[in-house]
Amino acid sequence: LTKDSARPEEAENWEASSFELDSEYRTIPADVYSASIRIAEGCNRKCAYCVIPNIRGPYRSRTMESVLSEAERLAEAGTKELSVIAEDTGCYGADLYGKPMLSELLRKLCRIEGIQWIRLMYCYEDHIDDSLIKVMAEEPKICHYIDMPLQHASDSVLKEMNRSTTNVRMRSTIQKLREAMPDITIRTTMIVGFPGETEEEFQELLDFCAEIRFDRLGAFTYSREEGAPAAERTDQIPEEVKESRLDRLMSQQMEISLENNQRQIGKIAEVIVDGKDEDGVSYIGRTRRDAPEIDDSVLFSSERELIPGQITRVKITDAFDYDLEGMEV
Repeated sequence: LTKDSARPEEAENWEASSFELDSEYRTIPADVYSASIRIAEGCNRKCAYCVIPNIRGPYRSRTMESVLSEAERLAEAGTKELSVIAEDTGCYGADLYGKPMLSELLRKLCRIEGIQWIRLMYCYEDHIDDSLIKVMAEEPKICHYIDMPLQHASDSVLKEMNRSTTNVRMRSTIQKLREAMPDITIRTTMIVGFPGETEEEFQELLDFCAEIRFDRLGAFTYSREEGAPAAERTDQIPEEVKESRLDRLMSQQMEISLENNQRQIGKIAEVIVDGKDEDGVSYIGRTRRDAPEIDDSVLFSSERELIPGQITRVKITDAFDYDLEGMEV
C-alpha cells in the first residue's frame, strides 16, 4: 500500500515520518539532469472541487535536513535542474517550524554545488510573500519563473470554489513579482465551467487573462470529483458550454503566447538540452522560462555534439504559438 493508493479514510493515518522514510530512500537513477523534489505531502485547503486532502491527508512538511540531503544526492547523480513541488509549495515548513520556511529552504538549496536551475511549482498566491519574492530576485540559481494556480478571476466564483484569494490580491501579487523581476515568467491554471459560473463571470476571467497576459496558461473544464462539495451541486454547467468557454480562453491565450514568444526573437537564452528531434538533426531544449513537459520547447541547431542536461546559449531566430527556434552561439 502506498499513499497514492490509500482510501480516504486511510489517508488520515499517514504521518510525516512515513513520508520522510519514502523520500529518504528514493531511488535516484544515474544522469538525472532534471528532477523534481517533493518538500511536503498532503493539503490543508478545502477547495470545493478537490478531493486531494481526503486522499493524501493533511499538509506534512519534510524536515529541511531531509530535503537538502535528497537534493545533494540528486546533485551528485548529475541533476542540474531542480523543480520544487508540493500540493501547496508556499506553505512549506509552517507545520514543523511555526512559520513558512520556503525562502530559507531555497537559500540553502542554492548553496548545493551542481544544481544550476531551481524552479518553483504549485505556489498559491496567498503564500507568495515579500521574503519569497526577495530570495527569487536575489538568488541567480532560482529561475525567474513561478507556477501560481489561480483557478479563476471572478471573486464570486473564487468564493464558491472556497479559494482564499481575491481578484485584487492576485493583481497585487503579480505586480510585486513583475516589479521585482521584470523578466519573470508566470504560469497559471484556470478552471472554466465551475458549477453556477455565469457568462458574465466567465467574461471576467477572460478579461483578466487578456489584461495580465500570462506567459504560460493551462485551462481545464470543471470535472466532478466524487466526494468534493462542488460535485453535489445541482447547477452544473452543460458540457457544450464548458467546452465552448475553454476554446475561447485558449484561443485568446494562443495569441498572447505567440506575441510573448515573438518578443524573444533576437535574444540569447540559456537552454538546457533535452535531446534531439525525431529526425535526429536539431536539438530540443528549454529555457529558464519553461518547466519540463508542460511548457514551451526550443528547437535549435548546433555545430557540435550536445548531450541531455547540457546547458548552452541559444540565439532565438523564430517564434511560434508555443515554441521557439534558434541556433547555438
